[in-house]
Amino acid sequence: MENHRTDVLTEQRPRPPFPARKLGDPRLEADLEPKPEYAGARYKPAGKLEGKIALVTGGDSGIGRSVAVLFAREGADVAISYLPAEQRDADETRREVEKAGRRCILYPGDLTDAAFCRRLVGDTIRDLGKLDVLVSNAAHQTRKHSIEDVSDEEWLRTFGTNVHALFHLTKAAIPHLARGSSIIVTSSETGLYGNKQLLDYSSTKGAINAFVKALAQSVIDRGIRVNAVAPGPVWTPLNPGDPGLPPDKVAEFGEKTPFGRPAQPDEIAPAFVFFASEADSSYVTGQILPILGGETTTG
Repeated sequence: MENHRTDVLTEQRPRPPFPARKLGDPRLEADLEPKPEYAGARYKPAGKLEGKIALVTGGDSGIGRSVAVLFAREGADVAISYLPAEQRDADETRREVEKAGRRCILYPGDLTDAAFCRRLVGDTIRDLGKLDVLVSNAAHQTRKHSIEDVSDEEWLRTFGTNVHALFHLTKAAIPHLARGSSIIVTSSETGLYGNKQLLDYSSTKGAINAFVKALAQSVIDRGIRVNAVAPGPVWTPLNPGDPGLPPDKVAEFGEKTPFGRPAQPDEIAPAFVFFASEADSSYVTGQILPILGGETTTG
């Protein structure tokens, strides 16, 4: 892929080569260069979520941060969850949400703990009064060369974060969601194509896609819509912080897409606004929306 090629469909965005530099643990957006674009400089809000309450897991950084900020710009108050070590990023998200004139409540904790998932839903309703939109976005991934390299602990952590948390959050939220509410899940292109170095992660994203389709059928009579967004490569802390991705691969991250670059978070977040908004997607449920930078799929 030619690095000098410019985008023909969008304004110029950061593109490879990036600094050949890894993020440490925790994977903080505050330490990532170049900084991800999350605020939606060209986004035009229209009050689509006025008066709504949203809970966004992994809302401290990456896609989750951009979703929280765009939701706020559309009129929603937002609760976000994140790991305690990611407090610095969470504080930045709160500043941006409050800059939009909305409330942002922070809930640090570990989503692999089922009790925390249930408490997270309950605390959001207690502190913000209700819940209209659940965004299950937080994820864990670590590349491995083969199945022999995937430990039992890593397999369980990946499923615990990506799939089990979704189940516990959804089960806790459903009784409190009124007609017109929305559940949105962050899937991935790996759930459509697979990825040989992300066996466990790809498996969780495939499970998410099936869960979304099944749950959508299960709750349609309640007037609750369930959908997923499946991005390709996105410039967030997830991949530069992946211990299995070497620095030279960080430098060329996303260059194999037809656009020649990864997406920025604020190019993905508007899809979540679409699914959250009754005005836009009242007739849409059980869908997996791929956003792949020019690649096509029938998945």
